[in-house]
Amino acid sequence: MSTLELGYASFPILLLMIFLRAPIGLAMLLCGMGGLWLAIGTPSMFLSKLKTEAYTTFSSYSLTIVPMFLLMGQFATLSGMSTSLFKAAEAWLGHRKGGVAMAAVGACAGFGAICGSSLATAATMSRVALPELRRYGYSGGFSTATLAAGGTLGILIPPSVILVIYAILTEQNIAKLFLAAFIPGVLAAVGYVIAISIYVRLYPDRAGTREPQPYAERWAALARVWPVLLVFLLVVGGIYLGWFTPTEGAAVGAAGTGIAALLSGNLSWRVFRESIIATATATAMIFFIVLGAGFYNSFLALSQVPQELSAWVVGQGFSPWTVLTLILLFYLAFGCLMDSLSMILLTIPIFFPVISVLDFGMSPENMAIWFGILVLIVVEVGLITPPVGMNLFIINSMDRATPMTETYRAVLWFVGSDILRVILLVLFPVITLFPIM
Repeated sequence: MSTLELGYASFPILLLMIFLRAPIGLAMLLCGMGGLWLAIGTPSMFLSKLKTEAYTTFSSYSLTIVPMFLLMGQFATLSGMSTSLFKAAEAWLGHRKGGVAMAAVGACAGFGAICGSSLATAATMSRVALPELRRYGYSGGFSTATLAAGGTLGILIPPSVILVIYAILTEQNIAKLFLAAFIPGVLAAVGYVIAISIYVRLYPDRAGTREPQPYAERWAALARVWPVLLVFLLVVGGIYLGWFTPTEGAAVGAAGTGIAALLSGNLSWRVFRESIIATATATAMIFFIVLGAGFYNSFLALSQVPQELSAWVVGQGFSPWTVLTLILLFYLAFGCLMDSLSMILLTIPIFFPVISVLDFGMSPENMAIWFGILVLIVVEVGLITPPVGMNLFIINSMDRATPMTETYRAVLWFVGSDILRVILLVLFPVITLFPIM
């Protein structure tokens, strides 16, 4: 069997291991190691690769941004920022029809600006917003669907761990990716609010109302979210203005949220230690997936699969837009089954060379940034697409009284909003690229 044939044969083996519930990092590591062993044949060369790949992966300075952003999310949760965000949004929107659900989406968007994780945003905001939604008469399916969709804003609104990984894989500017994600992130939140507004008018019995709060209380609630705004402007603004590198910006953000948690009185020594341990655990999981992807991508590079695939696509004469549509549909389908990080690490080394040789009428850098934002959005849509959206199961596990079928029916409104947004961003790339032009 040739090296190219080994590369093609590795795909069904990898997917089989994933479907058998093997951890994605382990599956990619074993496929990569096995493929390299068969392709190289010499044990000494294979063992040398094992040593150098692990060292080059974990000694990368760029990857140090990951634990800093994760720690920032831990401190943000401890400092009560999630509660403050929801209370502020609820004070201004809660009296409207569907207003508490809109407030939950707004709070998810604000928390996503300092968290960078979809699942963490969904889980954290559910603990805060779910009791309030049920208190004011929102149906279980509508409540869980709203929080599952709002959670996807966690990795789209910068800073985002997934965008950092994409930038490293494609050698793009992290600051420009953060800026390019901002408008699509805002559009996502606006689209969800519109979807809520339509839903509650069609099904008025599934959403209650609450009394409007005095303006003095509204302004007081809004004033309590100043740490979120300060951290966001300091991190993203500081990176863009060149005050510090993305890694330094992540460290500044972690320090800022840590100080906020300390001032709130929620950061004891025990809680600080638990935050460090939780950050280390999450970082180890991510780094193991990165290591496995590194081995598997090295094997794919040796087998020439990406290059052959690119040449085949060009030779077929497909239009660039047809190829892009097929790739996005692939991400939408498989995003239901895999987490966003695993999808990015597994597929970008294969699909990015294909997209790079196609002509979309823009510079290679702009094309790479635009494609990265589209991929990120579609992967996140997969997280809330029935029947296997991961966010749906996480949120529904926090509200066992709600049947999953009710969540499925309600979340389709948010999925429809996401599909329209993807079509808009595909047809008008300038929406994404405007901040970096």
